[in-house]
Amino acid sequence: MYFIIAFTIFNQLSQFITDDIMNDLNAIISTFSKENQHRFINHLEKNNKRGDTKNVQLFKLLANNNINSKDICHKLYGSYKKDAYHALRKRLYQSILNFTANNSFQEESSTENVVIKYILAARYFLQQKQYKPAFKVLQKAEKVAKEHHLFALLNEIYNTQIQYAVYYPSLDEIILKFNNNKDKHLLEEKLNIIYAKVKQTLNAITYKGRVVNFEDILTDLFSTYNIDLNESLSFKSLYQLISIISLSAFATNDYLSTESFLTNSYKSIVKYKAQEKQPFYHIQILYIIANTFFRNKKFNNSIKYLNLMHSEMLEQHKKHYNTFILKYKLLLSLNLNFTNQQDEAIEVLKPILHKKYADIESLLDIHLSLMMFYFQNHQFKEALGIFSKFYHTDNWYKEKAGIDWVLKKNLSEILLHIELENIDLVESRLLSFQRNHYKYLKDSKQERAITFVELVKRFYKNPENVTSSEFKNKVKNSFEWVDSKREDIFVMSFYAWLKSKMEKRTIYDTTLEIINSIKS
Repeated sequence: MYFIIAFTIFNQLSQFITDDIMNDLNAIISTFSKENQHRFINHLEKNNKRGDTKNVQLFKLLANNNINSKDICHKLYGSYKKDAYHALRKRLYQSILNFTANNSFQEESSTENVVIKYILAARYFLQQKQYKPAFKVLQKAEKVAKEHHLFALLNEIYNTQIQYAVYYPSLDEIILKFNNNKDKHLLEEKLNIIYAKVKQTLNAITYKGRVVNFEDILTDLFSTYNIDLNESLSFKSLYQLISIISLSAFATNDYLSTESFLTNSYKSIVKYKAQEKQPFYHIQILYIIANTFFRNKKFNNSIKYLNLMHSEMLEQHKKHYNTFILKYKLLLSLNLNFTNQQDEAIEVLKPILHKKYADIESLLDIHLSLMMFYFQNHQFKEALGIFSKFYHTDNWYKEKAGIDWVLKKNLSEILLHIELENIDLVESRLLSFQRNHYKYLKDSKQERAITFVELVKRFYKNPENVTSSEFKNKVKNSFEWVDSKREDIFVMSFYAWLKSKMEKRTIYDTTLEIINSIKS
């Protein structure tokens, strides 16, 4: 049976550890909540057979985040014993893997375990020809499995009932249930495939800079796999569908058209909250909706869903808190910044710069956002201080955060050096931007970014003309303006810098004026 095989594989999983995985030990420990740290230490102490075992001490030192390997080694052994330290790290990693895997299996699969036990018990009764109690147990298993949309296990239940149908009152009813469940299971699997293909396509757009027609690909995928959006979906399937639509919005920069679908889908999902066993998906959905409202400049709605997200993060002893805390704080700070609460936005993000986190992409977004806050507030030296931490190549950042992140970083750097009057750096960065990104921007039909850079050049070379009617008319006639409600909020922020120069006003005040003039 598939679940026995899966359980065996699960128990063997912890044996496959390589030195490459060992390098992730610090990142994994950084995801532990305070409560999980205490639970893991108790787990270690309970299983330690010798009194001189140093695994607890090593875990506490690594959880500190601020001590390098050599210092840790000296604290543990009094000298640098590389081999002993490596062996201790390997044993600690093994313990963490066993601890997290067992916890995850117990917490995430508790319902599946109940159903599996029911099925095994029923099959034993059937083998002993105790048909009446066997069918009663299978009915209990079916009820739980249907509540939690466990289609694979329902398949096992119906197959068992069909196998012993000669003793069951209604074979036709079982076959009907089996076929209905098979359709739902197939739908979930199709959505899973589509989600994987959409992610692959988005990866090509975002991280490799390829130009593809995302909407056509999405339409073709739904057509190929015969997906009817009006079909009844499970909780997980609805999450996958919401994710797909959200990815489409990201690729096409059209968040407004997806807003209604996302909120209506959530109302369907929340009906299952009482039976939900996967809060991870619930948090993800709330984040997607909150982000969609933010991108549509509906900040109050965004904060409302962020509050719901935070409440879910606190559930189950804050099990998923560390996984989502960076995304939560980033989106919260952005909402604060664009609702005239910039000081509060800065205070939300500042402490994050001094800690280590496993979520590199969110961490990079936080650095860039905080730099934007400082820049908008004319704190250019503080912005430069953050920028100085970007010491990797653009290719590295493209791989970690995507091409759009790199474009924003490089454009921000150009504007920052203009404000700081770093003449030589401005010239070199403008040439570099043109050489490295103009082709991609043309191919991806983002010529407005090129237009913006060309206007920045005109301002940079003749700043005294920026307030002239000629320059203002040039700006007005240069852009193909988008409906303001659909315009990207970060594009508006870049334009606000240029407008602030034309009107001789502060960047932040100009930004808020533009945002407030269009948000509904």
